[in-house]
Amino acid sequence: MAARGLLQTVVWLVVLAAILFGAGGGWDWPEAWAYLALSAVSALLIGVWLQRHDPALLEARLSRFHRDQEPWDRLFLALGVPAFVLWLVLIALDARRFGWSRVPLWTQISGAILIALCMVLVWRVFRANRFAAPQVRLQAEQRVVTEGPYRVVRHPMYAAALLYFLGVPLLLGSWWGLLVVPLFTTALGLRAMGEERMLRQALPGYNDYASHTRSRLIPYIW
Repeated sequence: MAARGLLQTVVWLVVLAAILFGAGGGWDWPEAWAYLALSAVSALLIGVWLQRHDPALLEARLSRFHRDQEPWDRLFLALGVPAFVLWLVLIALDARRFGWSRVPLWTQISGAILIALCMVLVWRVFRANRFAAPQVRLQAEQRVVTEGPYRVVRHPMYAAALLYFLGVPLLLGSWWGLLVVPLFTTALGLRAMGEERMLRQALPGYNDYASHTRSRLIPYIW
């Protein structure tokens, strides 16, 4: 993995640890350590793969904002960071500080599996689509991608995010954190619709692709 990507990963893991253990009231939280370990291993494996197979995409993924980004998407990403932080704080308060939730072990294991499946799907997206930048923008020489997970849904990266949003509160042991997932799902759906408006107008062949691949995020549902 490039030095910049490694540094960003380390900083992000430190921030996650500070949020979870700070809000949770201590370091003795095995599920949080498992979450951090899973996050670290996933980021390292995907980063090393990108560095080897698609360094341009890795470089694009390391930047949150871009000069060609849709203006509304800048606001979306800017609001997404504090929303994510507050979500983790809620999970920590629920699972550790106050103990509102009682989540069985098998459910927590299921959460870890969902996070792992999310990372596998993200890797599949990167393997199929070298234009999978984190911003909503039209890139030079961009084409419609129909391979891999794009055969099933039009926004497989967002579908992977849904697995992640379900998995994190389950692994960390918070039913209250799970209640926020519909809000995140709605936000992702709105972003997907906004992205599609841009693609339908500016990317040749996207309308035809959308007519054949009907599902946006969840196969046969939406």
